[in-house]
Amino acid sequence: MVIKTKKILVPLDGSKNSFRGLDMAIHLARQSNGTITALAVKSMPGIYALHPLGFLDFNTMKEIKKILEQAKVRAAKKGIQLTGKSLAGDPGYDIARFVNNSKNKVDLVVIGARGRGSVKEMFLGSVSNYVLHKSKKPVLIVK
Repeated sequence: MVIKTKKILVPLDGSKNSFRGLDMAIHLARQSNGTITALAVKSMPGIYALHPLGFLDFNTMKEIKKILEQAKVRAAKKGIQLTGKSLAGDPGYDIARFVNNSKNKVDLVVIGARGRGSVKEMFLGSVSNYVLHKSKKPVLIVK
């Protein structure tokens, strides 16, 4: 069975491990002439996640933009097109929902095994585990 990996999703939180996942995705995209979508999800407590703007403060948006910009540059250096997207909500749930939405046409998820944890409140250690079990697409966890 051949899995076509034209569109690779990489969840990013700015941690070393998330960028390790990005490097693996870049490697795979080069082999399959694929593109990468980098998804940054800012963890939001309960009710705030329901607000369309997610109550993202200015500093958080600046940090997310910086992470996505770094990812674009890293991919571009290897000749890979990367599109950045950001969401506010529950990282595991929102990543899985993004993957499983057929209009996003994700073929593969490449995710770092451990993110920043509660220090920066962007990824929990269990995010990759949650995505692994809820995704309808193949998930590659990079340690």
